Amino acid sequence: MYKIETRRGGTVAGGLLLAGVLSCGAAAPSSGTVYAEDIVRTPLPDGNPFPIAAAVTVGAGLDTVYVSGALPSAINKDAPKGTAPVYGDMETQTVSVLTSIKGTLARLGLGMGDVVKMTVFMTADPAYDNKLNFPALMAGYSQFFGTKEQPNKPARSAVQVAALVAPGALLEIEVIAAKPRAKRLR
Repeated sequence: MYKIETRRGGTVAGGLLLAGVLSCGAAAPSSGTVYAEDIVRTPLPDGNPFPIAAAVTVGAGLDTVYVSGALPSAINKDAPKGTAPVYGDMETQTVSVLTSIKGTLARLGLGMGDVVKMTVFMTADPAYDNKLNFPALMAGYSQFFGTKEQPNKPARSAVQVAALVAPGALLEIEVIAAKPRAKRLR
């Protein structure tokens, strides 16, 4: 048994069968009302506290917003062009990118809690023995997701790439967010 959190703040107790029933829009016992337009975030198994969701189901009545990949902002104009120090270390770059995404979402009337899927593209970090600096990524990421202030966790993938369009950038992040469908004027 585990608890599934819904967009409207309700929770549903159950197992895999219940998750399947919810994704079909059928009624299920819960401590809150479950609506077809809810976003259902399935936690990782066995109470794993890692700040991602195992899956996120976006129901009917919601629009999905695809946010293009964001790169870090330059912070050190004196660093050699095309090097990581131009953008800072991995944690600094992660915070820069997620802050940029937060701003894009805000302009659309959304917040970080509306993110349902994230893809992180990472390059090897010269300051981390030319390996992926996943701990530093998580240090920045954990400031935005799975916190007391913003507990929602997106489904997420992180992949290594050979290079990014901005030489020296260590990561690029793209997200998909969901929001209630806007009334359309005709």
